[in-house]
Amino acid sequence: MDIAHVRQLPDGSWDTPQSLEDHLNGTAKLAASFARSFGSEAWGKTAGLAHDTGKATHEWQKYLRRKSGYDENAHLEGKPGTIDHSSPGAKLVEEIFGRGIGRILSYCIAGHHAGLPDWYPDEAGGQSALCFRLSNAATAGIAPELKTGLPAAKPDNPPWRFDNSGLDLSLWIRMLFSSLVDADFLDTETYMDAGKAGDRGAFHSIQELLVRFNRFMADMASCAENTPVNAIRRTILADCRNAAKLKPGIFSLTVPTGGGKTLSSLAFALEHAAKYQCDRVIYVIPYTSIIEQNADVFRQALGDDQVVEHHASLDEDDATPKSRLAAENWDAPLIVTTSVQFFESLFAAKTSRCRKLHNIANSVVVLDEAQLVPVEYLMPILETMELLTSHYHVSFVISTATQPAFESHGSFKGLPAGRVHEIISDVPNLYKTLKRVIVECPDDYQKPVSWEDLAREVSAENRVLCVVSDRKSCRELHRLLPEGTYHLSALMCGRHRSDTIAEIKGKLAAGEPVRVVSTQLVEAGVDLDFPVVYRALAGLDSIAQAAGRCSREGKLSGFGRVVVFVPPKKSPPGILRKAAETTETMLKAGAGDPLDHANFEKFFGELYWRAISLDIKGIIKLLKPDPDECGIQFRTAAEKFRIIDDTMQRTILVPYKDGEGLIQMLKTKGPERWLLRKLQRYAVNIYARDFAFLHSRGSVTEVSPGIYALVASVDYDSKTGLLVDEIPNDPELFIL
Repeated sequence: MDIAHVRQLPDGSWDTPQSLEDHLNGTAKLAASFARSFGSEAWGKTAGLAHDTGKATHEWQKYLRRKSGYDENAHLEGKPGTIDHSSPGAKLVEEIFGRGIGRILSYCIAGHHAGLPDWYPDEAGGQSALCFRLSNAATAGIAPELKTGLPAAKPDNPPWRFDNSGLDLSLWIRMLFSSLVDADFLDTETYMDAGKAGDRGAFHSIQELLVRFNRFMADMASCAENTPVNAIRRTILADCRNAAKLKPGIFSLTVPTGGGKTLSSLAFALEHAAKYQCDRVIYVIPYTSIIEQNADVFRQALGDDQVVEHHASLDEDDATPKSRLAAENWDAPLIVTTSVQFFESLFAAKTSRCRKLHNIANSVVVLDEAQLVPVEYLMPILETMELLTSHYHVSFVISTATQPAFESHGSFKGLPAGRVHEIISDVPNLYKTLKRVIVECPDDYQKPVSWEDLAREVSAENRVLCVVSDRKSCRELHRLLPEGTYHLSALMCGRHRSDTIAEIKGKLAAGEPVRVVSTQLVEAGVDLDFPVVYRALAGLDSIAQAAGRCSREGKLSGFGRVVVFVPPKKSPPGILRKAAETTETMLKAGAGDPLDHANFEKFFGELYWRAISLDIKGIIKLLKPDPDECGIQFRTAAEKFRIIDDTMQRTILVPYKDGEGLIQMLKTKGPERWLLRKLQRYAVNIYARDFAFLHSRGSVTEVSPGIYALVASVDYDSKTGLLVDEIPNDPELFIL
């Protein structure tokens, strides 16, 4: 009997091995079920049947049985002394099915452990490139019965005619790959850890969640004050429920801040998913700083155990059996994740990142604060959104108060004109009705205000929020403000920010004086309500988002004040500076009320024109198949598609409150998944050069392989967070 996997029991003995035949059939069955959602069931089945055929060689089976009977790591490649079994399997499918069908399957099979490969070698050589691996792999040793059985599993034609001028084929291959690797992981898990496998899937259906949600909303409505703002929120909610009946597609939800779009967008998503039998709702949020807030709201509505958060400042190494099996696959009805996690996964090559992709099919995706979709990657993102909508039964909701201009216009080639359907029945009237602030613009855009003068202005206000564009400016201004002024930036860990925001909300609710200086992280989804907001000159969308923290509940007797000022230092270079310059040009030209919703289409159109590139790393070119070899550079594209360049930053765990005890637990227990999830709340991202400085002076130490923590709390301030002053001039290093 050929063996696929082996498992050592707690007493040191070896369990009955999993046969290769059982593993291939089990993986094929799961992969077929996963690929069914995008019309590719037969392809998933064939990939599953073929993926481990390279294990059916005498050499590999002998290797598996060595060392006291078995080697638990033998089924993983890339470890010293391991044998490559995926390349022979990839070559076998090309020999059996030819270059057309075979090439598609060979990408998936060759990458099912190490990740999707490039076809062509890179500049450094290229032994990992698929063309090299196929040229050097041999299939002679594979058991004859596997070779003779596979031809009967030949898949049908692809489910639709591909447009080879863009991302169509590469996305489909990645979806097949996702179906295969998730099936491989799950079937392996069933054998390796049956208890863990049994814990999966303990969630309610979309229909059951909708019942819970409707009950929650009815209870909330019965307790809500009968204010004009709440009346408008009820209208917005009704529009969302009505629009949920529309056919799947791409929708926009254009609601001024404070209009209750978080719960209204969830109402649309659940109603739409229930009507069109979607499997899940994926809520995509730009910042980890607000994921926790929104996830808490969703838990109140749906239950503590029904919301899966997936955002990681700490990612487990995917090279060990334990961490590979623990990778998330988004098999739940409600996922709350970050823009970085969602978009980078769509272009990923690693198995751990790709595993979830097939579960994006047949879902409703809400892009919250969609104006923050990264401009430098806008073209591949929009093309992928269109493909997911056309071929994978995905509906998107572009949700924001400052609607970006994603449809094609002029020289901008975005989504097809008319593709986006607005949910709100009368957007202009909604903005007019919800107008709660007056924006005061600078008299002279060439005359910046000093931090000292600004501090005097802000200090004269009892309840005021001041938003600046970078962390160093935030600290400099905070030092000049009266004692008791709050500071918010990403130099504070998530738990610290949450505690601070809770204190601020408490003082606001009690009518007490409260001053806050913050980076722009406060602008997206943080529900604060000040009578006065100052905002450093920035993109028009950022000014509007800051204004959303002013008179949010409409309880002032008059309008709130939003004061735009020219800071002593310009916005960081790159897209943030271009956004500020675009705003300045529009306001100088007499744009009228900066918050008029009609200004945002003009603003984004101008911003996209000013951008250096809407595909700055050439992602579409890398993923466009060449006509001769079906050559696609999966790995290179994944490495280049980095919304946040993780080579430029490092993560540090900080001993804030419970963080200290959790760090000590990490030292003793090691990187167990549940512990790493808890520690995300106590992580801070800093620039690589600042990490090197802290490390050189002994302020950080490695507490687990590749995971670092502060040695002492002296380097972490209870008001401002990690004591690092850094804002380089490189736009690629910008962190909020």
